[in-house]
Amino acid sequence: MSWSIPILRVAGIQLRIHITFVLLILWVAIGSASAAIFVLLLFLCVVLHEFGHALAAKAYGINTPDITLLPIGGVARLERIPEEPKQELVIAAAGPAVTAIIAVSLFAVIAARGAVDLRAPIQGDDLVVNIFKLNVYLLLFNLIPAFPMDGGRVLRALLATRLTYARATQVAATVGQAFAFLFGIVGLFGIPGLYPPNPFLIFIAFFVYLGASQEAALAQMRDVSRRFPVSSAMVREFRTLPATATLQDAVDALLATSQHDFPVLDESGNVAGILTRHDLISALRKDDPNIRVTDVMRCDIPTVTTGTRFEEAFRIMQECNCPAVPVLDGMKRLVGLLTPENVSELMMVQSARPRRRPA
Repeated sequence: MSWSIPILRVAGIQLRIHITFVLLILWVAIGSASAAIFVLLLFLCVVLHEFGHALAAKAYGINTPDITLLPIGGVARLERIPEEPKQELVIAAAGPAVTAIIAVSLFAVIAARGAVDLRAPIQGDDLVVNIFKLNVYLLLFNLIPAFPMDGGRVLRALLATRLTYARATQVAATVGQAFAFLFGIVGLFGIPGLYPPNPFLIFIAFFVYLGASQEAALAQMRDVSRRFPVSSAMVREFRTLPATATLQDAVDALLATSQHDFPVLDESGNVAGILTRHDLISALRKDDPNIRVTDVMRCDIPTVTTGTRFEEAFRIMQECNCPAVPVLDGMKRLVGLLTPENVSELMMVQSARPRRRPA
């Protein structure tokens, strides 16, 4: 996710924090140190919530490359979307289950200490009570049937038992966008006599609407990808770099074309790796003339063939988080490149074409 900062890696999962969450912590810390501690404890609860999703996904053989923390919660990015609605239901419910366990555990601590008015709003210096209340709020908020909250994924999983995956996602996304619109209206005008206007709700509405739109686009992309082979959308005209190329050769190719990522070929003409624009720019900052493209290229890029189904190639791109995937013909020769831009363009073209009804 863009605008996120990597902070640490736990059990092979990269933890990232969105810049808006960092700003929230700094803003709260300016007010008081105890409030900053409260936010950090909330941060820990959100991390545990997201690890609930990750562990459930792991049980189905699905890895989680990274977790990004946002002001409205977290996002665990799975390497692929579960194929079975039951699997997605379990994975989506695992996070709220962890939050519920945290809330119940804190309630047990509070009950052991004596009577406390849990109906009062979050205030004061009692961190245990405040964190308990926040976890209850997070649990209820996450169960709202709107993307990107877990309730939206639970709704999609339930709908997918009766509808196609794409249709189930579209319905769930529409519900999510309706909630975003409702949040925005309440945030702007409030509810007379019940709830005052709240700018933070407008902020939440933005994230909810964006998350719902992204999920709908991703589902549409998957639906389109089922019907085509890779050869229908791969880039056929592209430039390659030899393994002996220097960084200056790569710069010349970058400036002379609109291409961002360059396959690097060994002496036999086989794909040795991919040089990305990001890696090229990072290497240039070192100002070392001895660095060659083979020193900075990515060597872990998988390949697909022209006959590979688009859906399978799309899954491979997601799992490896690849900027471009080389496409080989039957003789193992490089004949094309598959990039996220190609996937998007194919989706737009197919969406623009009217669907033919069967006679």
